[in-house]
Amino acid sequence: MEQDIAILIADLSGYTSLTDTHGAMAAADLIDKYMTLVEKSLVGKSEFHQRTGDEVLIVSLSTDDLLCTAIALIQNTSMENEFLQLHGGLHYGKVLKRNNHYFGNTINLASRIASKASSGTLWCSEDFINALERTGPIGFEARGEHDFKNLRSKNKIYELIVHGSETVYIDPVCKMQIRDRINALPHPTKGDLFFCSQSCLEIYLGK
Repeated sequence: MEQDIAILIADLSGYTSLTDTHGAMAAADLIDKYMTLVEKSLVGKSEFHQRTGDEVLIVSLSTDDLLCTAIALIQNTSMENEFLQLHGGLHYGKVLKRNNHYFGNTINLASRIASKASSGTLWCSEDFINALERTGPIGFEARGEHDFKNLRSKNKIYELIVHGSETVYIDPVCKMQIRDRINALPHPTKGDLFFCSQSCLEIYLGK
């Protein structure tokens, strides 16, 4: 039997670059931290459902609770030094749950929205916004109508405006965010470039 549910699919921008640069151990450590932040961010009826690589699926019977969860997750991840930026998609609609797996276009569209969201942002469908009981001071910025692969109709997409999630610098090699500039390595001539390690700096300089 199908039921209406709110879906958040989120993953980490640059996970492949980080793994390629720093290796499997660093990638595994980052995923461990990521899952701790996911659990910390869950609000109300929101539940972590599964992880596939660096992608997490969070569901909730309450759209408002999932919105709060999404905001907490992007804020928590953005405040971590030497961590990857999050991007994700939020949608609401009918799904079928069978053998602890979810099926239906609601899941598919949430995944497509997440893949289009740029680093450090959360995008959501009009259906998700319409299902909210309240938004308070939370804002949404229209991102136009989008075509999504294997879906027949266009969908209006909005970006969730989350204050306090801005990242200062991104390591151009491994894509980790640099919030502690004092202990980061600066580029020798470019004042707006910082690196998490000597190896990233040397890779960038071509040494």
